[in-house]
Amino acid sequence: MVDFPVSLDSLKPVSLTSSLVFLMHLLLLQHGEPSSEVKVLGPDHLILAIVGEEVEFPCHLWPQLDAQQMEIRWFRSHTSDVVHLYREQRELPGRQMQAFRNRTKLVKDDIAYGSVVLQLHSIVPSDKGMYGCRFLSDNFSGEALWELEVARLGSDPHLSLEGFQEGGIQLRLRSSGWYPKPKAQWRDHQGQCLPPEFEAIVWDAQGLFSLETSVVVRAGALSNVSLSIQNLLLGQKKEFVVQIADVFLPGASPWKGAFFGTLAALPPLLLVLAALALGLLQKQRRRRGTGAGPPERQGSLGSDVLISCFPLVASDWRRAEGQAVDVTLDPASAHPSLEVSADGKSVCSRGAPPGPAPGHPQRFSEQTCVLSLERFSAGRHYWEVHVGRRSRWFLGACLAAVPRAGSVRLSPATGYWVLGLWNGCEYFVLAPHRVALPLRVPPRRLGVFLDHEAGQLSFFNVSDGSHIFSFHDTFSGALCAYFRPRAHDGGEHPDPLTILGTSVPEGNDSDAWLQPYEP
Repeated sequence: MVDFPVSLDSLKPVSLTSSLVFLMHLLLLQHGEPSSEVKVLGPDHLILAIVGEEVEFPCHLWPQLDAQQMEIRWFRSHTSDVVHLYREQRELPGRQMQAFRNRTKLVKDDIAYGSVVLQLHSIVPSDKGMYGCRFLSDNFSGEALWELEVARLGSDPHLSLEGFQEGGIQLRLRSSGWYPKPKAQWRDHQGQCLPPEFEAIVWDAQGLFSLETSVVVRAGALSNVSLSIQNLLLGQKKEFVVQIADVFLPGASPWKGAFFGTLAALPPLLLVLAALALGLLQKQRRRRGTGAGPPERQGSLGSDVLISCFPLVASDWRRAEGQAVDVTLDPASAHPSLEVSADGKSVCSRGAPPGPAPGHPQRFSEQTCVLSLERFSAGRHYWEVHVGRRSRWFLGACLAAVPRAGSVRLSPATGYWVLGLWNGCEYFVLAPHRVALPLRVPPRRLGVFLDHEAGQLSFFNVSDGSHIFSFHDTFSGALCAYFRPRAHDGGEHPDPLTILGTSVPEGNDSDAWLQPYEP
């Protein structure tokens, strides 16, 4: 505030009009000062959306201002490319670009605090690009920009046996629905790359990629041949193994002449046998109630030939269970808003931690976490955590030496490798960008497997035995298990995060609603 010198001589009568002008001038100055400091904040990282699903674009003012009378515009690249428009306390769908009509929904429950969220439904590949939101009033204008990436994991490959060609057996594989363009790689039983005999990746009508590739398997590539199709943006892949008995490869086998005449009938027969065998294996797994990964590779279909295909995504889970370790929480590392149980096996939130005022979204960087007493600097280690029906949490591992200040952002670049759930419906990792993880069965129990020398941290859904995600990195020091229950959101199930092996019975996650559906 400006100090004005006052003396007795200056206390003279002034006109009413002059006083009113002076007071209005001061009010205008005070009213204009805050607006110069107001900022529009949007997503602070690249957003990754899955084709066919939904994505949210949150925007808010800081410090908080009532935005009910403002114009709020979401746009694509330029402000004239309207994605959604709010003006004069109503939405104007007629101003939207054609590509976004009937696909947006504005959530304005906290608009009085300057916070709004735009939901974009039915994501398509063409949605990829730059986006922004702009707040506009009589004395303020500001905007925030971010980038949207789009991805999709394709269908399970369809394998066909094409017959003899160039001294070997030709295998052809087709898969569709990938985005962006996938990377395919054939390998022999020793892990050596095999050059494809043919490969084509083309766009389909929906803007997704379809892959067709083939390879010729010769006598030098016995035992098995594998194909991996990888989505580099998601960091996920589908991998299949094909095993072929030597008797079907051309060469010096005395059975070659006998089988050559029936070769034309083998492809459909083998496919039928493979489908029947896989069906029986799935039924056996359902009866056991484990759902624990792929079948044993030593099985056979008949006495002369073995051709089998199965995903390898959960192949390490059973081996990981053999590396189970006892993990205990370190109360000294816990945030003041967290409560660690006396036995060091459970953690929950005491209440809402200090943070933004109501209506201001919490940022993911608030470090309300607790670490394990154990430090893992070598070897393989596996632990399980019961998350129950809690709707918000983060789990994983971090470097023992990393800072845990509020400004630290969770990502491998800052020494954090974590999986998270937000608002009970969105599973994701930051690797380093946000990667959404569509899960068929919500996990009640999570398995975490650390292979320090291999630079791998994997997450498994113990509820159905499936693999969720794996980080591949170089760990520069000792790691701690990381637990972050987040503030409770008011739901019906404020379950603590509990390290299994003590207070949580083995059968607590077997509710019917969690079981995998049958196609």
